[in-house]
Amino acid sequence: MAVPKKKTSVSRKGLRRAGQTHKLYRKHPMSCPNCGDLTMPNTACPSCGTYKGREVFAIKESDETETEAEA
Repeated sequence: MAVPKKKTSVSRKGLRRAGQTHKLYRKHPMSCPNCGDLTMPNTACPSCGTYKGREVFAIKESDETETEAEA
């Protein structure tokens, strides 16, 4: 069986692997079917709080809009 004469350095090994399966892929945002805002896939929408058509968490309104409405 063939045996390498010299050790493969960490840098060389990393450069070889970078073009194959160890590459980091950019995640593409998708539009929320409920509100249309851009969200990351497989996560709850931060603007409306829904995931797969169900409400996961309630969104609190900011204090600024409440004070403007009272004034």
